[in-house]
Amino acid sequence: MEAIFSQLGHLFLQSTPTVILVFALFVILDRIFFRPLGAVMKQREDSTVGALARSREQAAAAEAKAREYETAIQAARQEVYRQREADRRQNLAQRDEALRKGREHADALIRDGQADLARQVTLTKAALDAASQSLAEDISQSLLGPNSPSGADRRSQL
Repeated sequence: MEAIFSQLGHLFLQSTPTVILVFALFVILDRIFFRPLGAVMKQREDSTVGALARSREQAAAAEAKAREYETAIQAARQEVYRQREADRRQNLAQRDEALRKGREHADALIRDGQADLARQVTLTKAALDAASQSLAEDISQSLLGPNSPSGADRRSQL
């Protein structure tokens, strides 16, 4: 067993310079290669993560702006619909007023026409009465003769 320990000690002494060289190489590579590489990779990751974060923020801002525009468009549509409804109601009121005035005018024309027709009927009846009276006298004179007492009485009565 002692031989094994002595061989192990001898191997350890022989490997010591190799271990020191490997450790020195590790320290040198760490300072010259791995630290700058790690710093570059960290910077790259930070910029990538930062770009992703900025893009997410911009996407959220774009979504908020789109919602804002949609709300504004909806409000504008509602205003247009409200204005159309107000115009429609105003047009209906104007149409109803025009119809009312037209009816009143037509009623006035009808009343005037009926009054004129009634006057014409009265005048025509009076003219017909006079004409029928005159015609009746002419018929009675032609039937009875010109010297009949009833014909002469009738003329004097008129």
